[in-house]
Amino acid sequence: MDANELLKKVRKIEIKSRGLSQNIFAGEYHSAFKGRGMMFSEVREYQYGDDIRDIDWNVTARHNRPYVKVYEEERELTVMLLVDVSGSREFGAAGTEKRDMIAEISATIAFSAIQNNDKIGAVFFSDKIEKFIPPKKGKKHILCIIRELLDFEPENRGTDIGGAVRYFTDALKKRCTMFLISDFIAEDDYRKPLSIARNKHDVMALQVYDRRDEKMPDVGLLKVKDLETGSIRWIDTSSKRVRKAYDKWWYDRQQQMSEALRYAHVDHVSVATDEDYVKALMGLFKNRGTR
Repeated sequence: MDANELLKKVRKIEIKSRGLSQNIFAGEYHSAFKGRGMMFSEVREYQYGDDIRDIDWNVTARHNRPYVKVYEEERELTVMLLVDVSGSREFGAAGTEKRDMIAEISATIAFSAIQNNDKIGAVFFSDKIEKFIPPKKGKKHILCIIRELLDFEPENRGTDIGGAVRYFTDALKKRCTMFLISDFIAEDDYRKPLSIARNKHDVMALQVYDRRDEKMPDVGLLKVKDLETGSIRWIDTSSKRVRKAYDKWWYDRQQQMSEALRYAHVDHVSVATDEDYVKALMGLFKNRGTR
């Protein structure tokens, strides 16, 4: 897309996602992601109901009356977006293109992060690592990520989720919160890489799919192109056998994804491109916030 069209899209996504993060997600995000722990803030005089384990005995001895240590949550997190930029993200038959919804979801998470003074970064992957954007703070940094999500053209078009997760685990040494965003149309077995990542980091997954991914329409002879391999073929969609085979392919794919995420104990949500992703994200955040 040309520069003016890109700027308009970036601005539109910025306005929508920043509004959502301020008005809807702020509390849910804070509750869901607790920070790294508690850090010392100050000492004050003991009050009725304070835990005696928090008494600072050195200060108490000096002042001859009890004082307690006060702690506050160490809020700052590092949030990473692990985004699938393979060829299949360009598909969009029943709603918007998957790449546009992925950009909106990523932007909403990013603005929620900086509202809580967290850093945000991104890894773009296909069947290789396409781009690494180091985590930083600030609106300018987020807008850079959004522009890349909308306009980035990968060198490769395949998908290797396991390879991307392994790279993420090796590259990020400190614990962080990672959102894996993909349509999960992949051939590789990513169960173990996800499980290893989950032991080190806080990992969540968001599946963005199109209704036509899950169901083949009965429209007769149809010319189709695989957006990842580039292969073109004609399919007789009026054939019940063909449609049944496609249904099985999608079912098996979803089962593979669910099994892998369950194996790795990764919270996840699926959203179609013609659905409102706000509800899906709210559900994900609320479920985590109640733990």
